[in-house]
Amino acid sequence: MRTRGKGSDVPAPGRPWDEVVPGLWMGGHEFRRQAGQLEFAVVRDEFDVVQTLLRLPGHGPDAGVEHHVWPIPDGPLDGTQLAGVIRLARAAGEALDEGRRVLVRCYHGYNRSGLVVAHTLMRRGADAEEAIRLIRARRSPWALHNELFVEYLRAGLATAQLLEELTE
Repeated sequence: MRTRGKGSDVPAPGRPWDEVVPGLWMGGHEFRRQAGQLEFAVVRDEFDVVQTLLRLPGHGPDAGVEHHVWPIPDGPLDGTQLAGVIRLARAAGEALDEGRRVLVRCYHGYNRSGLVVAHTLMRRGADAEEAIRLIRARRSPWALHNELFVEYLRAGLATAQLLEELTE
């Protein structure tokens, strides 16, 4: 896996989550306040649907909030993991069509959540480059710094899934 930054080289975001397009939010479990202090991002009932790609105890959401958990690594994904990303993106799009507020989150809200959000945008008509550009503009320039995930998006997740399944 090649990334623009790894580990401590990647700064924590300045906000717990950001709206990428109306109703579709991208975020993480940790962010840095202006004073420089790290703080946990805890979801309560701000969203109708929360999709979690890295689950940490005590980070919400509240009971009664629709919550989908699909843990994936911030690295190479197998066919089953890519199928889950595709399902999450479809569910996010359906929730948006119903006027629901959706949060997709991972650790910092950069790569794993970016993969799901970008695929959601692509299912809604954006091409890969538009989706990546929009996510980086709205969330952070660090969003989708995992180049493998960018390659998955450029190839198309269904194609990437088929290729991964052939090599398994």
